[in-house]
Amino acid sequence: MTSGRPGTLYLVATPIGNLEDISLRALRILREATVIAAEDTRHTRKLLARHRITARLVSLHEGNEQARTPVFVRRILGGDSVALVSDAGTPGLSDPGVMLVRAAAEAGISVVPVPGPSAVLAALVASGLPAEPVTFLGFLPPRGADRRRALEPVRDLPHTLVVFEAPHRLRETLDDLLVSLGDRRIAVARELTKVHEEVYRATLSETVRRFSAETPRGEFTLVIEGAGGRPGPGAASGSASAAAADAAAAARETARETLTRASAEGCSTRESVRRAAEASGLRRNEVYRLLLAIKQEAGQ
Repeated sequence: MTSGRPGTLYLVATPIGNLEDISLRALRILREATVIAAEDTRHTRKLLARHRITARLVSLHEGNEQARTPVFVRRILGGDSVALVSDAGTPGLSDPGVMLVRAAAEAGISVVPVPGPSAVLAALVASGLPAEPVTFLGFLPPRGADRRRALEPVRDLPHTLVVFEAPHRLRETLDDLLVSLGDRRIAVARELTKVHEEVYRATLSETVRRFSAETPRGEFTLVIEGAGGRPGPGAASGSASAAAADAAAAARETARETLTRASAEGCSTRESVRRAAEASGLRRNEVYRLLLAIKQEAGQ
């Protein structure tokens, strides 16, 4: 039986890796909620099982958020309490939920955040870079050209920048960060709160070299120094940094043009990469990654 009064929408932060990182309040809300709206019900069910919580789970993800938002709003207006969770961290932050929160607020429903683990804050405070002001960019666009355009407005910001990135795009994103922002300090936080947690602090150029030589694994949060910050160890001066970034951009453009010509001539992947590497001076593995990015941009 509902009370006849509107219920509440709770935004419940859940662990980003270590299942012990959940608050007593979050556990109480998850136990008491009429229904839990979960990004992936299978993932959330593991968390609930660990804490012996039985609850009704309904999926709310990017693919069905638009259709299910009005359904949840009607339920809450009818007296139900809904706990919204994502797979990790705070719902609505680079995760589904924004549409439901907006609709609930517009309907006069009480929206209550239940704070907890955050990859953004964990990486930021462990980075050694200024914790304020900060600009959070979430996930950058997957295509190289779009990613570089997204970085243009923040290039001259003095703010520390925070970015999420998937392992299969990390190398290309680091390349674009170096080209677009110049050589500056960065902290690469990997697998936060998990067994293989690591925070690697270096300059962008050093970080590009490291991850060109090894395969990125895990989930990454990047914390990047704002414009005008103190150069880190091994970082170039402002003019040298700009020159290095310009040279890197020119080399990538040369490689891109050579790859495009080779493709038009019907060359094999191996031959295309060989020509572009010779023309640009880039390493073959860098050229190959650029070729994959070009094919992705073209939808191939």
